[in-house]
Amino acid sequence: MQLPDINEKWIGKINEVTIGALPEHGGTRGATVTIGGQTTLPSLTFEGEIPHKPVIAGFVADIVPDWPEFLKTAIGPEIQSPAEWAQKLVERHGVDLIHLQFPGADPNNGNASPEACARVVEEVLNAVKVPLIVWGCGDDNKDNLILPECSSAARGENCLIGTARETNYKTVVAICQADKHKIISEAPVDINIGKQVNILLQDSGFRLDNVVMYQITAALGYGLDYVYTILERARITGLKGDPLMATPQICNVAAEVYNVKEAITNEELLPNTGNVAKRGPMWEAVCAGSYIQAGADIVVLAHPTAIDSTRTLIDTFNITTGGGSK
Repeated sequence: MQLPDINEKWIGKINEVTIGALPEHGGTRGATVTIGGQTTLPSLTFEGEIPHKPVIAGFVADIVPDWPEFLKTAIGPEIQSPAEWAQKLVERHGVDLIHLQFPGADPNNGNASPEACARVVEEVLNAVKVPLIVWGCGDDNKDNLILPECSSAARGENCLIGTARETNYKTVVAICQADKHKIISEAPVDINIGKQVNILLQDSGFRLDNVVMYQITAALGYGLDYVYTILERARITGLKGDPLMATPQICNVAAEVYNVKEAITNEELLPNTGNVAKRGPMWEAVCAGSYIQAGADIVVLAHPTAIDSTRTLIDTFNITTGGGSK
């Protein structure tokens, strides 16, 4: 009896996006990172090609985040200096990129000046040679001030700048076109809004093959299953031939996980949950692994143990057809 061929026949391809610029291309990076290019869903190499593995971006902030002590201790004293923090993530934990976020620029949390933020970008670029993700503070008005300065400080480095939303996309497009960066487009876990933001970017003259999509991440127990389906649906839509959804995807896992009680509360207050110093990074790694299976190309992580665990997962289970992991 001949078995029927039940493989999916995808007609689309996810855009390849390269982050970082080598000296010969006008930058100072020692390596670049390329994501995307898939013609199938994660791990299903029998249906198509997966030329690039998912990558890990190490979380760095301009100030010490409001995180539990076990996480700050695991990171070490380098958490006091964004440049030293980034250097440790690259040299000791082998992250592929640095994700630099600016909670200290939030008007309600330090209100750092655009010039101060730009200096942090320069310090991190001088400290490491991997590509850089520059992420604002989340306040539209303040991001419209700090992102142009940060973008200019990294001109020519082909960074990934974010996030572009329906309310601020014009500013982000203008600076990325001027300084030759890529864009993170943001949506609130909504396929239609994600598509609309990409339409706005495209209508502004920005090419979608320079865009990485971000659907707001949720932690395990707080909507992970819903975000998982959105990531998967976005990837399927792109593979079915919709160019507006054929973008790689990023998940800011660390920023979400260490805001939920199950990942940060001691066992005394949450009985029978185990040591929080072990539970926290496990929560982070489980979220990262889940989103990678849903179609995330970049996961942003903070805890060294979570980074190492996720690296093992990527190398073990995410088979590529381009000479990647086995």
